[in-house]
Amino acid sequence: MTKLKPGWKMVKFGDVVRQCKESVDRDNNPFERYVEGGHMDSEDIHINRWGEFGIDYVGPAFHRIFRKGQVLYGSRRTYLKKVAIADFDGITANTTFVCETKNPNVLMQELLPFLMLTDSFTEHSIRESKGSTNPYINWPDIAKYEFPLPPLDEQKRIAEILWAADEAVGKNIVSRQKATQLLDSMRINEVCSEKYHWQKFGTILKSIVAGKSVVGVNTPAEKHEFGVLKVSAVGPNGFEPEENKRLINSTDFLPQYSVNQGALLITRCNTNDLVGRVCLTPADYPNLMLCDKTLQLILDESKANRRFMFEALRARPLRNQIMGCATGTGGAMKNISQQDIRSLSVPLPPRDLQETIALRVANVYQRIDELTSQINMLRVLTKQLSNELIHGGAAHV
Repeated sequence: MTKLKPGWKMVKFGDVVRQCKESVDRDNNPFERYVEGGHMDSEDIHINRWGEFGIDYVGPAFHRIFRKGQVLYGSRRTYLKKVAIADFDGITANTTFVCETKNPNVLMQELLPFLMLTDSFTEHSIRESKGSTNPYINWPDIAKYEFPLPPLDEQKRIAEILWAADEAVGKNIVSRQKATQLLDSMRINEVCSEKYHWQKFGTILKSIVAGKSVVGVNTPAEKHEFGVLKVSAVGPNGFEPEENKRLINSTDFLPQYSVNQGALLITRCNTNDLVGRVCLTPADYPNLMLCDKTLQLILDESKANRRFMFEALRARPLRNQIMGCATGTGGAMKNISQQDIRSLSVPLPPRDLQETIALRVANVYQRIDELTSQINMLRVLTKQLSNELIHGGAAHV
């Protein structure tokens, strides 16, 4: 039995929310933008990306019109929690539900995206989904979801709190974007300045260590097991140790190729945009070894600061060099040889200046990490507030 606070009442989702099925004639389409599932981020109520008609191929399923202020809901794989409020008019696929409240004096539209991200709503949508490979939910099954509806003045109070929390998240995201832009600018103007002396990378390399190709299964090794790195271990945001294959035979593990703290790694084989990606390893991983597609760059530390060279290799001038010398047919996998790496032209300011710049860059990284932690904390808080405030009017007795 559910006991409600005074003024609250149990309602079915479909009694207060409608699915909007306005469609466009694709032969006479006045809209410029469309939104697909991949444009929506999990548990982010904002649409940060979109596609454009006339630039992309857009399949015939994209005919559903959405209007500014309406809520988009991904009905496929609902565990991904893709709920977003539109801030422009556009088109989406018929597998994305377009939702709005039937009467804003009964349920405020501003509260709808938060309601649809509560744990209770998600649990219901997962439970009512059909199919196993690509589970989906039908509108009638969403419509029967029941929840405690607060009185309008309480809805306004809850909405103000949740939107204030969302605004705080947004401000931190903007600050992080600015810090990331600063990092890109520093790589161009401070790390790769044309004022410096540039010389062949090989002149400051002691050696290049190539790993070995060994047989593994496509599951990561536990701490007591041995694994060989995948190319994807050199990730977009640094070293990703879970990207490894567990060795079938532990005797295949070669300790001389184990991953040590501070190692400067580079991929010699990947797609054109990712070949030559670099990372610094944050710790020792004695049970993981380099694969033959991942190289360790051993610098002459008397000439080059490791952090400085890491940033140089991530900067656009060096990325252009790497992509320019990568070989391979078509648009698939590209390769760079050790000779190509040694032939790269790199900036080499005085050693003490390298350290100063590396420290400045490290401070920006620290700021980005702090902002990321704040964003994650605020998102968790917003989620907790949504669950507690929206469903706070009901108690099981």
